[in-house]
Amino acid sequence: MEKITSLCKRRGFIFPGSEIYGGLAGFYDYGPLGVEMKNNLKSLWWKWMTKEHENIVGIDGAIITAPKVWEASGHVKSFVDPLVECKKCHHRFKADDIAGDKCPDCGGPLTEPRFFNTLVSTELGIIEGEKTKTYLRGEACQTIYLNYKNVLDSTRVKIPFGICQIGKAFRNEVTPGNFLFRLRELEQWDLQWFCHPSEMEKWFKFWKEERMNWYKSLFTHPENLGFYQHVKLAHYAKKAFDIYYEASPIGKEMEGIHWRGDWDLSRHSEFSGQDLSYTDPETNEKFIPNIVEASGGVDRTFLFLMLDAYVEEEERVVLKLNRKIAPYKVAVFPLLANKPELVEAARKIYDDLTPRFMAAWDDRGNIGKRYYSQDEIGTPYCVTFDFDSLEDKKVTVRDRDTMKQDRVAIGELASYLEEKLGK
Repeated sequence: MEKITSLCKRRGFIFPGSEIYGGLAGFYDYGPLGVEMKNNLKSLWWKWMTKEHENIVGIDGAIITAPKVWEASGHVKSFVDPLVECKKCHHRFKADDIAGDKCPDCGGPLTEPRFFNTLVSTELGIIEGEKTKTYLRGEACQTIYLNYKNVLDSTRVKIPFGICQIGKAFRNEVTPGNFLFRLRELEQWDLQWFCHPSEMEKWFKFWKEERMNWYKSLFTHPENLGFYQHVKLAHYAKKAFDIYYEASPIGKEMEGIHWRGDWDLSRHSEFSGQDLSYTDPETNEKFIPNIVEASGGVDRTFLFLMLDAYVEEEERVVLKLNRKIAPYKVAVFPLLANKPELVEAARKIYDDLTPRFMAAWDDRGNIGKRYYSQDEIGTPYCVTFDFDSLEDKKVTVRDRDTMKQDRVAIGELASYLEEKLGK
């Protein structure tokens, strides 16, 4: 974890939030490489959901909703964590994280657990004393339930169908930490699949396997992924599984597959006074749809992908990231930076590639250091224009993982890269 954290800051993946002011626990900023990788990841998820599955549509819901939403969802009463405090050093911990009755930092005695709500509150209004208390959303999925009827009324979807969303959520964690694993501001991707109650078993199994297969298609070592079945369940759940990254040295949960039943729509129907039942257009049967949820952490997935791809070899550090999520797809070099004819020709290749690929330009230092620099940030291919290129109109293309080099005609370079990258 220390090596990944260091690499992320040094190479522009992740920066500590508000660092020049001493930082703010539980908040991180994505740097130039991090935002490219995160956007690649989200784009793959969105395409997979909306283009590779029938009957799934997307929304982008507001971060702040009517306060009553969180009463209906149960968060105001039940979104709580037990807190204990050391009587000696006054450090605070989540009771669930403590094994025993002694402070893990100084060995002092602990207080009895106290409960606090992890919703992040805010206020809306103009005049002090007359503002309305509301909350930043504690989970992204609630706006899906709020827009379920709007989606039905404005599109041609019918049961079974899904609504998906990628969005921010906020949690007032007692002990944020472990880098991106436990954040106070986080990003989630959610699918809420609405179906007939009699088909819940079928769809729960389907989405459980479907989501696992998607994650396995991205990870360098898919054998490190597994399921964890929850024994202690939420009051509305019949089943709940987590997709785990088993090799993590910290927490392992990446995505939850939850049997939510009719809890969400029934509660929002009750609290809003709106009828959120569904009438089958063929049978005229009226029912409250049941929901299978697949809710994952974008930041956690990012972290686990970095951990999974990190390799230390004899002379280099390499991120063997899936080519589809790597920040840069290709880097272009002149063999020597002090030879104008090489720099000019290499630059033209770079300019030709940039409309089609996220490309990097590097003419610093020797060619070996440039290769290893790109290996460390996960760039799949490096293209070098050398003296032979002036004669044979070919360039050297080096593979990140194998370090194997091919000579490729400049006119065929873009199609070569597209084939290798699976575009």
